[in-house]
Formats: sequence, C-alpha cells, structure tokens
Amino acid sequence: MKQYLELCKTVLEKGIKKEDRTGTGTISYFGYQMRFDLNEGFPLLTTKRVHLKSIIHELLWFIKGDTNIKYLVDNDVRIWNDWPFAIYKKSEEYQNETIEEFAEKIKNDRNFALKWGNLGPVYGKQWRNFNGVDQLEDLIQQIKTNPSSRRLIISAWNPAEVEGMALPPCHCFMQFYVNENRLSCQLYQRSADIFLGVPFNIASYALFTMMIAQVCDLELGDFVHTIGDAHIYLNHLDQIHLQMRRSPRALPKMKMNANITSIYDFTFEDFELVDYNPHKGIKGKVAV
Repeated sequence: MKQYLELCKTVLEKGIKKEDRTGTGTISYFGYQMRFDLNEGFPLLTTKRVHLKSIIHELLWFIKGDTNIKYLVDNDVRIWNDWPFAIYKKSEEYQNETIEEFAEKIKNDRNFALKWGNLGPVYGKQWRNFNGVDQLEDLIQQIKTNPSSRRLIISAWNPAEVEGMALPPCHCFMQFYVNENRLSCQLYQRSADIFLGVPFNIASYALFTMMIAQVCDLELGDFVHTIGDAHIYLNHLDQIHLQMRRSPRALPKMKMNANITSIYDFTFEDFELVDYNPHKGIKGKVAV
C-alpha cells in the first residue's frame, strides 16, 4: 500500500493547518487521487492491522439500506456508535451511561434501539431509496444491459436530506466504468480522515466493486479514490509517523463465494481474506 503512504507524505509536506468542525484541528490538503489495480491483491492496509469484520458488516449494512446501528452493534461493530451516543448524551434520558453501556442498551432493548440507534437518512437510505429511486438496483441493471453508459452512478449526497443525517456522507459519490469486460469504480470523497477512515474506505469500495463485478459477470479493473479535503487530525500525527517508518507488506487476497449471483445475497460468511500479514494495530481516537 505504497499509495497510502504517499498520501500521508503529501499531506504532511504540502498540507496546511486547518481548523475543523470537531475542534481537533487538522493538517489538510485539497485534491488527491490514488489508484489501485484490484488484480494485484486486495487493498487492505499492511502498515497497521485493519479490522476487516467491521468493513464487511458496514458494507452489508449499506447494501440492506439500513440506517440503524443495531445490526452493527449486534455483530460487535462499533464504528458508528459515537454519533448516536453524542446525540443521546444531549437528551433528558441520558443517565451518565458510558458508550459501552449505550451499545448494550442498543443490543438488548429494541425500543431503545429504535429511538436512539437511528442515524437518519445516511448511506444505506440513499443507496436504496434516493427520493424513491433504488440507485443500487438501477446501477446493477444498467451495468448488465448498458455497460458503456457514462451514467453508472450512485450518490449518497442528497441535499434535501443532509440536515437530517447524524453525519453527512463523507464518501459521497461513486461512478462505475466497464472496459474490456473489466469493472472499475471511482469514488469521490469530500472529507477523508486519513488515519482512521481512509483505510476503511479503500477496502470497502474495493470490496463493493468486487461484489458488483461478480454479480454482473465481469472481471476486475481499478479502484480509483479521489479525495477532496484529505486531512490528518493533529491527535493522529504520531500514529501516521509510525506507519511511515514501517515497510508495506504484500497485499492479501480476498476470496468470495462464487455461487452468489445477487448483490443482496452476500453474507459475512461469504468472504475469506487470505495471506494477510500486517504490522501491529495502532489505536487512535475518532473525532466526532
């Protein structure tokens, strides 16, 4: 994953200090692009261990059109807990619970989950019901019937519903491209947390591309990651520098159940990561 380390280097050398919504502060660089040939291996970061279970479950959650964290919490995925917890803490019902206790309530109390686990019309809602349009279904049908189209697009950015989202979409627009029976995807990400978010985003959209290619009977092309505001939070600088001192290792391979022919039929058990040998994990606090 030399591409990721080059991104880090560029932001550190050319970026500017910039305040942000969270009050944490960042080093920010505007306009960056990475390209990954999906035939060369699965682009999962090797300079630190990345939690693939969270990536797969989150992607399946998007595909379902779900916007409540209960599915994620039930599968021990915590990556979205901070945002609904922050909303809950401001309510009169808050009783000084920790975020772990909040997650347990989401898991064990359905009514509590319905009230406090919903994130608003975030990614899954827009993918599957953008003002009444199932963009995912339309995309797959278009790839199958009109692969040369320049309109193979899914948008998560819906101005009419942004205000109702716990977090407006960071990875907000994707376009697919078919050439010589190979499927490629370009993601536009308006805001990219380089230490915590970007490793997840690369792997998630690479996997999504692989899944769509399989159900559309196509070979693999490239994943192109285009970033608007690429930033390193100031409280992640040590973690980034540590990774930059590490040498990237060989990419793993992702095996998928070849019998799956519908994007909606994939389950967690249909994925197997092979030969993943990363450096040790590195912790960092999410900026909310």
